[in-house]
Amino acid sequence: MKRIHLILPLLLATPLAGQEVSIPHTMFELPNGLTVIVHEDHSTPIAAVNVWYHVGSAYEQPGRTGFAHLFEHVMFEGSANVPRGEFDRLLEGAGGVSNGSTTPDRTNYYETVPSNAVELALWLEADRMGHLLETMSQEKLDIQREVVKNERRQRYENQPYGMFFEAIFAALYPPGHPYSWSTIGSMEDLSAASLEDVESFFRTYYVPNNAVLVVAGDVDTDHIRGVVERLFGGIPAGAEVEKPRVEVPPIPETRHLVMEDRVTLPQINLAWRGRPFFAEGDAALDALAQILGNGKNSRLFRRLVYEEQIAQDVIAFNNSQLLSGDFFIRITGREGQDLRVLEAATLEEIERLAESGPTPEELERVVNGIETGAVSGLELALGKADQLNLYYYYTGDPDHAEEDLARYRSLTPADVQAAAREFLVDANRIVLSIVPQGSTGLAPEGTGAR
Repeated sequence: MKRIHLILPLLLATPLAGQEVSIPHTMFELPNGLTVIVHEDHSTPIAAVNVWYHVGSAYEQPGRTGFAHLFEHVMFEGSANVPRGEFDRLLEGAGGVSNGSTTPDRTNYYETVPSNAVELALWLEADRMGHLLETMSQEKLDIQREVVKNERRQRYENQPYGMFFEAIFAALYPPGHPYSWSTIGSMEDLSAASLEDVESFFRTYYVPNNAVLVVAGDVDTDHIRGVVERLFGGIPAGAEVEKPRVEVPPIPETRHLVMEDRVTLPQINLAWRGRPFFAEGDAALDALAQILGNGKNSRLFRRLVYEEQIAQDVIAFNNSQLLSGDFFIRITGREGQDLRVLEAATLEEIERLAESGPTPEELERVVNGIETGAVSGLELALGKADQLNLYYYYTGDPDHAEEDLARYRSLTPADVQAAAREFLVDANRIVLSIVPQGSTGLAPEGTGAR
C-alpha cells in the first residue's frame, strides 16, 4: 500500500485541526554536491541517519533490470575500511540497527543508534559511499546475486499471488517504460549482470551529488556539520544524474487478464491510471481508495464481505510515484466465487460514489485517520528523517509538511466524487484475475498475463 507521508508534531496538546505542521531543520550542501538535512530533537537520546540515493528501478534500462535492488544488498558487503560482516557487527555493538529499501524512484539506507554513536553510523555510510569499489569482487557479486534470486523466488514466484505486481505493471505500462518491470528485476537480467556493469552503476549513481543525507534526533547541528564535512567532504562528485522524465502513457483499452496460481481462493485486481505523487488529484485519490476499500468500514468491505459474504478480503490503494500513479482495488473472493460478480459489484459501488459522492462523515473519518497515522508514523527519529528525505525528493522542499496536510484537510466530498468520475468511471483499466489452477472459468474472459 501507499504509505502515509504526512508530517505532524509528535507532542500535541490540542486537537490536530488548525495545528501548524513542520519539522524544524537545517539544510546545507557540501562542495561535492552532497545535500545534508539535520533535524534536532532532544526528547530521547536517539539519532537516525537516513541516506537516499536518487536511483531506483525506474533509472534502469531494459535488459539491465534489478540493479538498484541488487546494489542495496551489495552495499552491506563491506568497503575499504569495513570488512564484510563488520558493518552490522559495529552497529549492533553500539546498540544500533540498520537496513535499506528500494523502490522504482529511490534507494535508501538507514541506521537508528544511541545518539552517542551517530558518528559511527556516519563513518560507515561515508566509507561505503566513497570506498565500496575498492573491495568489490566477483565473489561478492555472485553471493548477493544468489541472495536476490532467492528473495525473488520467496517473495514473487513461490508466494501465493506473488506474481501480481510483476504482471500488473507489465500490463499497465508499455514495454520499455521505467515502471513496466519489477524492482527486483528478472532472473535473466540478474544472471547477466557483470562485475563491470555493477561497478559502472555505482560510479554513475552512488556519488555524493546524487544523494541526500538526513540526520535526525538528539544531535547538535553544528557538530553534525563538522563531522559530515570531515567524513564525506573528500568523496569526489560524479556526473550529474537526471531524474527520469517520461510522459505518462494512457491505458489504451480495458483488458482482462487471467493468471493461474497455486492458490485456493480466486482474486480479482482492478487497476486504473492515477496521478503522480503530489500532483493535483493525488490526495483525492488517496481518500477515494480509503472510502472504497480500506478497512472494515469501507464501502466494498461492508458490501462484499459483511453483507453479501462473497469476498474474503478487500483492499484499495492509490500508488502514486514520481512519474505516474495507479489506483488499485484487490478483492479476494470466497472459494469458488465467480469473479465477474465481484467486478460488477465493484463497478456499481464506484458508480454510486461518482453519482452522489461520499458523506461528510466518511470523508472526515478518512482525513482523521490520515492525520492519526501520520503522527504514529513519526514517533521515532527515523520516521522524521525519512519524511524529510521524501519531501525533498518529490517536491524539492523538505519542509513541505504543512502544504501536504492541507491537501487532505481541504478535501470536500465533491472533490472525491470528481476523482471517481475522472479517473475510474468509464476509464480504461487493467483487470487481472488470479485463480486456482484449472479454474479459469471463475474469471472474466481474458488473455493470459505476460
